Formats: sequence, structure tokens, C-alpha cells
Amino acid sequence: MKTLFHSAQSRGEANHGWLNAKHSFSFASWYNPDRTNFGALRVLNDDIVSPGAGFGTHPHDNMEIITIPLSGSIAHKDSMGNSSVINAGEIQVMSAGTGIQHSEFNPNKDEPLSLFQIWIFPNKRNVVPRYDQFEMDVQAMKNNFLQLVSPNIEDEGTWIHQNAWIKIAVIEENTEISYTINSKGNGVYFMLIEGEISINKEFLKQRDALGVWDTETVSIIANKQSKILAIEVPMEFD
Repeated sequence: MKTLFHSAQSRGEANHGWLNAKHSFSFASWYNPDRTNFGALRVLNDDIVSPGAGFGTHPHDNMEIITIPLSGSIAHKDSMGNSSVINAGEIQVMSAGTGIQHSEFNPNKDEPLSLFQIWIFPNKRNVVPRYDQFEMDVQAMKNNFLQLVSPNIEDEGTWIHQNAWIKIAVIEENTEISYTINSKGNGVYFMLIEGEISINKEFLKQRDALGVWDTETVSIIANKQSKILAIEVPMEFD
């Protein structure tokens, strides 16, 4: 088993006033040559958006974009004709493909919006853009990795154009669960949303992350109640 630890404090930070962003990997004005990606995982941004503020219309192409609100809501509009609100407890997925334009705003005038935005390199270029959104089953993530994203259209959750999986779990104190790698050659990037856990004798606190590869299963022990996101991606890709 190989591991790569990223402390919460080691992330890049950009405070724009209306947006306070923490970058696990090089993004915008923050560049770290040792932190450009984890396999096919290109971006994991931890954003706090002020009430009533947001991202104006901007383009994307050839990227799988996953947005997970942690608290608050996102008002979304795009060039595919979608107009929706994504609330905490839901997940949004877009395949940018040949190109999309979209905007994202915090519609709440009193409450900040906290979210993760994830970009994964696709395994097919110039696909027809697509959009999906659904509500997570909170009960199903108790001491269990609930599947949110996979490569398979018929699977639980939704799908993207990559041999990748995204899962989330809430682990009770003093409980151990395991994560099984879905595809040979993949690694998994664990982001601890909240709590305290141990993975392979590595201790993680809130917003610490650990990349793990060259293994089949990973054991996770919660030292107190914890919420963890697992992003499994190919370590080598075209």
C-alpha cells in the first residue's frame, strides 16, 4: 500500500471576500508542482460562498464536474437549459464534454454556502454534455460507503465518463469500516469532512486527506463520529 498525506493546512487558499476557497490541488492563482492532481482527480475545492454571491456564467469543456453542497444551497443555470437548486444532502454531476456555460449562486441572503467541487478528467473527449442531480440516502451512509458516482449508468447513484467512483460514509465513534477498491489500477483519495479517523496508522483530522493506492482494501477507524468522502480514480490515464 502506498499513501500520500495532505493536511488541511497544506492546501492552497484564495479569499476573494465573497468566496473563501481551499484548494487540495493547484488551481487558479495557486500552483504547487507537487499538487497538480491525484491520478484522474484534477480538482477538489472546498468553497465557502457568501450570502447572495456566486460564480457568474463561465465555460467548461472535457471535464467531469461533481458538486456536493455541505451546507446551504446552490442556484444553478446552464446552457443545456437546466435551472435548479441543489441543497445540502444532494449531489450534482455535469459532463462538460464539447462545452457548456453555467452559473452558480448562493440564493440565500442570510446563510453562507459551503460546498465541495470536484473535477475528474474524462476517459472520453467531446461527449454530448449532460446533467444530473439527486438526493443522497442519509440512512444508507451510516457505517457504510454510500455510492454516489460510478462509471455505470445502471448502478446506484449517477455516472460519469471515467472509471471512477465517489462514495460517502458517516462512521460512528470507535467503529471500523473498510473501503474496497473497485478497479485494478485505481487509487482512492479520502477527504475527511468532519471528525477524526485513522487510516493505515495515519491520523486524520477535519479536512485532512489521504491518497491510497497499490492495495485492494483500506481499513478506516473512527476515533469519534466522522464523515468521510472517498474519490476513487485511475492512477494512470490518457
